[in-house]
Amino acid sequence: MKSKAPLILMEQLVMLAVFALAAALCLQAFVKSDQLSRGAEAQDRAVALCQSAAEVIRANGGDLPAAAAALGLTYGAYAGESLDFEAHYNGDWTLSNTREYDYCLRAERVEAGIAGLGRAKIWVVKTADGSTVFELEAAWQEEVSARD
Repeated sequence: MKSKAPLILMEQLVMLAVFALAAALCLQAFVKSDQLSRGAEAQDRAVALCQSAAEVIRANGGDLPAAAAALGLTYGAYAGESLDFEAHYNGDWTLSNTREYDYCLRAERVEAGIAGLGRAKIWVVKTADGSTVFELEAAWQEEVSARD
């Protein structure tokens, strides 16, 4: 009579291979879900920052230096020539006072084209790849003179 040990060993090896394949697929799914979760968290934070900045800009009547001060930012500290203000944030969404940062909140006044209407574009950029995480426009009423 022949021994069944080689057959049992082969069955166990096949089952081990199936479990290893299933574990690899599960690990890949977990990594992808973690990436999606991090992206969603970044977008949620960017939305909150943009909305907060828009509210402060509107509350200050479009005065971007006053809005930057109300947000605890230094007006023009890092801004280029065309930007009115920007704030830098680390990966944990705390303000960064260094040149090394992961996200950048930017606000720029935009020409409305209508007398009595002020507008600003506010957006958050991921610095690693330069992609825009979220952007919105804020609008407010401005005083107009009788001549306008």
